[in-house]
Amino acid sequence: MASADLALLLTALICLGLRLAGVWLAGGLSTEHPAIAWATAVAQATLAAFVTLAIISPAGALADVPLAARLAGLATGVVVCLTKRQWLLPALLAGITTMLIVRALV
Repeated sequence: MASADLALLLTALICLGLRLAGVWLAGGLSTEHPAIAWATAVAQATLAAFVTLAIISPAGALADVPLAARLAGLATGVVVCLTKRQWLLPALLAGITTMLIVRALV
C-alpha cells in the first residue's frame, strides 16, 4: 500500500472514530451541557470563518462577483434571517437575489 493511500485510510478511520465518539457523547448529554454549548460555539465560529472567506476572498465563480454585490447579498440575507425568525431558506433566496441584482447593476 502506498504511503498516500495509507494516510488517507488512517485519516478516514480517525474521522469515523471521532464521529462515533461524538454521537456517543452527545447522546448522553443534555442540550444545556457545557460540552454541547462549546461544540455549538465552535461550529458557529467555523461557519462564520468560511462565510467571511467566501465574501472577502472568494474562489471560483464567486470571484467574478463584485465585492459590493457580495456584501449587499450578505446584508440582505442577515436582515431577512433575523426578521423571519431565523428561517434559512428565505434568507438564502433573498441574499442570492440581491447579490444577482447588484451584480447586474454594477
